[in-house]
This record gives sequence, structure tokens and C-alpha cells, in this order.
Amino acid sequence: MLQLKVPQMTCSHCAATIEKAVKTVDPAAKVQVDLGSKTVTIKTASDETSVTDVIKAAGYDNEKIAA
Repeated sequence: MLQLKVPQMTCSHCAATIEKAVKTVDPAAKVQVDLGSKTVTIKTASDETSVTDVIKAAGYDNEKIAA
């Protein structure tokens, strides 16, 4: 499981864009978005770098939250 802070995520459109981006690298990924805390929790079989890179490519800087 990967938990990311996404500071620019401010609305449901942002959340949908991020979820769609993650699903391009892992269609089976489970994506949970918390707009209030600007965090995204992702359960995926893909490697962390692929996921963070695709979110960045969608226009959203992100950083891993320490477990």
C-alpha cells in the first residue's frame, strides 16, 4: 500500500484525474482519495515509482507519506 500527499488536489475532478492516471499503470488498483487531507492511498501491484511518476505526469506533485 502506498500513501501519498498531493498538495494540488483540491476537488473531485483532481481526484478523478489522479485515479484515472493510476489505473493506466494498474487497472486493478484500489485508489482512496481524501480531499480534506489531500492524501491518496493506493493498493497496487505496480511499483511505487511508476505510480508516483504517472501522477506527476498528470500534473500533480506528490510525496510519499512515511508509514
